[in-house]
Amino acid sequence: MKLHVPDEIIKPLNLSEEELLRELAIALYAAKKIPFGQARKLAGLNWFRFRQILDERGVPAHYEFEDFKKDLQTLSHLSVS
Repeated sequence: MKLHVPDEIIKPLNLSEEELLRELAIALYAAKKIPFGQARKLAGLNWFRFRQILDERGVPAHYEFEDFKKDLQTLSHLSVS
């Protein structure tokens, strides 16, 4: 998908393309529109750096009950091996 943002909107922001993608990723994650992994990839950052930026901005982690159950299953499987 290509997205066109008019110059009169972008120029005053003084953001590079990478910075704009990072801001979009943070906003979408904060609004619970995309999960952490997709937001991190959109931002072009590794797990730790993206989490750090979210923490700096006060964006909480979205850790749903389903994620917790999957993590428990993974831990259970790993402890059996």
